Amino acid sequence: MSDDVAPETTLLKTAAEAAEHTVKVTVVGCSGSYPGPDSPASCYLVQATDALRTWSLVLDMGNGALGTLQRYVDPLKVDAVLISHLHADHCVDMTSYYVLRKYHPSGTQPRIPVWGPKGTAKRLAKAYDLPRKPGMREEFSFRVYAKPIALGPFTIEPYEVDHPVPAYGLRVSAFGKVLAYSGDTGPTDALMDIAADADLFLCEASFRECDDNPPSLHLTGKEAGDVATAARAKRLVVTHVPPWHDAQEILAEAKDAYDGPLQLAAQGDVYEL
Repeated sequence: MSDDVAPETTLLKTAAEAAEHTVKVTVVGCSGSYPGPDSPASCYLVQATDALRTWSLVLDMGNGALGTLQRYVDPLKVDAVLISHLHADHCVDMTSYYVLRKYHPSGTQPRIPVWGPKGTAKRLAKAYDLPRKPGMREEFSFRVYAKPIALGPFTIEPYEVDHPVPAYGLRVSAFGKVLAYSGDTGPTDALMDIAADADLFLCEASFRECDDNPPSLHLTGKEAGDVATAARAKRLVVTHVPPWHDAQEILAEAKDAYDGPLQLAAQGDVYEL
């Protein structure tokens, strides 16, 4: 740095650069297992803005999500989709997204990457009754989780979690900020890696402590809070609560286990990281 540059000028420049680099998460859908009266099933829009443009990732595309997603982003401007697992409440609206991209009046759109577990392309083709080949491969570039993903300002680290089908939690970083997304999972050590020191931990809590819950499926509110505490997450947002439960009861469980900033996910919520 030149001796002629005043320290306050450097500080102003750094502040301006920081202002140009923002990361936000929008809750498109947060209803657990099936759409509820107030929200579609799982879908989260993650956006990072630099000096040149806004990059947009969609995490999961569950039942009803595509309609609501259009409130927050032009679907043709989405850069990539990441599917945590292949249960319908996390992926089935990809069939409608396929139609939008293939038959849009402006013409067939360029392929965008879609990451997911092995078999994602086959599963989505079957869901729309397409032949396996080409299926949706002319609209989407299907890729299997294997290693950290670099896309624009984002780094996405997938971790296999504990669910009846192959399923992944995701750690999404940009500009020094970290979103941790549990996906659907029972208790697993992988959650500690996903949520470690995260700025926002978006964690499912579909079960209640008072019930006889099956193993290797979902978390309780208390278990979500326990992980957030042990992983030193800076904020916990409890999501994927099925409509048949009282969400406030699950939130209270999490509150007993985690004393940091805590909220229930709600459709339309926006979190600045």
